[in-house]
Amino acid sequence: MNPNCPCCGQDLEQEPGYYYGAMYVSFAFNVAIFLVAFFILSQLVKEVTMPMMIGVVATVVIGFLPIIFRWSRAIWINIFIHYEGPCNQISKTT
Repeated sequence: MNPNCPCCGQDLEQEPGYYYGAMYVSFAFNVAIFLVAFFILSQLVKEVTMPMMIGVVATVVIGFLPIIFRWSRAIWINIFIHYEGPCNQISKTT
């Protein structure tokens, strides 16, 4: 992740431990993945077993890990810092 926004210069490394809250957003994504996987498996197979769930969820979560990581951090910072629009409509703060 860039230390500063290349567009407006906003500091993206607010303070040590700032992105710990993004873990809760990531957790919500992972719970959603679990629920969707459970629903799909329950529609496809007669009995959903624990190893089956672990395999499917682990595969999907590991596959989407880079996306979940970036989205959770982006959502977390957007809770506290207002989005100002596209690059061509804002001025640099640094």
